[in-house]
Amino acid sequence: MTTQTLYPCIEPYLTEMFKVSPIHEIYLEQCGNPEGKPVIFVHGGPGAGLDPMYRRFFDPTKYRIILFDQRGCGQSLPKGNLEENTTWELIADMEKIREHLGIETWQVFGGSWGSTLGLAYAINHPQRVNEIILRGIFLLRRKEILWFYQHGAHVLFPDVFEPYIALIPEEERSDVISAYYKRLTNENRNVRLQAARAWGKWEGSMLSVIPDPDREAHFSSDDFAEAFARVECHYFYNRGFFPSDNYLLENIDKIRHIPTVIVQGRYDVITPFEAAWDLHKAFPEADFKVIEDAGHAVTEPGVRRALLEATERFKESSRE
Repeated sequence: MTTQTLYPCIEPYLTEMFKVSPIHEIYLEQCGNPEGKPVIFVHGGPGAGLDPMYRRFFDPTKYRIILFDQRGCGQSLPKGNLEENTTWELIADMEKIREHLGIETWQVFGGSWGSTLGLAYAINHPQRVNEIILRGIFLLRRKEILWFYQHGAHVLFPDVFEPYIALIPEEERSDVISAYYKRLTNENRNVRLQAARAWGKWEGSMLSVIPDPDREAHFSSDDFAEAFARVECHYFYNRGFFPSDNYLLENIDKIRHIPTVIVQGRYDVITPFEAAWDLHKAFPEADFKVIEDAGHAVTEPGVRRALLEATERFKESSRE
C-alpha cells in the first residue's frame, strides 16, 4: 500500500445502535483489527453522516477503527431530530462510546465540522487523546459561517449562489442563517424540503476544486438533504453552542502536548484557509500540511495523501 491510494474496502466486524439518551440512539461500527490501536472517526456536517470510504484511511491490520453517525443523521435515530442535539451532547456521546468499548485512550480523526468537534472533544478530554488528525479546519467563528452562507463565497460562485439565496426574500437577507433556520424547522415538510434542497445544493457544489455532479445531486436529494440541512443550520444558528466565538483557539493550551497533524487545502471555499492559518499560529507545535492544489473534499488527491501519511505515521505509536 502507498499513500497515493486508500486501503481496500472493508466491512465492519461489529455494528450496533447505541442508546445515548432517552431520545437518541446512534449508529456505531467497528472495523479493522479488534486488538489494534483505537481511532475514532468524527464526520463532518454537522449532519452529514458516514461514508464507507472513511474506513479506508486506516491500516486495518493496525487500527481498531471506530465510526459513528452523530445525533440526528446517517443511520442514527430519530433522523433530523434537533432536541438534545448540541456540541456538548456530541462530546458526551464520544465519551460514552469510549467507555462502552472499554478504550482508555484513542486517536481522534476529523474533517470540516469533524475538525471542530474533534478539537472540542480533545480540549475537554485531553487525557483520552493520543493523537489528533484534522482536515479542512472549521473553528465555527461567526465570520466563517457568514463567509459561506451569507457574504463571501458568493463572489467566487455567483451563478451557484443565486438559487440558494433566491429562496430567501430580500427583507430577510440580512440574516440568511436565521431565514433558513425558520424554513428548515417549519412544520410543513414541503417548506423544509425546498429549503433543504437549496442548502444542500449550494454546499455540495463547493466541496472540491473540480465539480462533481453526482455529489451535488446527493447533497440536494430529499433522502439526504432534509436531515443534513436541518442539523447543520441548527448548529450554525446556535453558534455551535460555544460560550464564546473563539472558544477553540482560546483553549488550545489544553491540547498543545498532543501530537497533531493539520491538513488544509489552499483553495478550500467552504472552510477557507484563514481558519487553518489561525489554528497553525495558535498551535505551532502541530504539523501543518498545506495542499496547494486542493479545496475542501477529503477525496482530493493531495488531501487524501496527507491524511494517509498521518495515519501511517501514528499507527505504530504506543497504544493504550
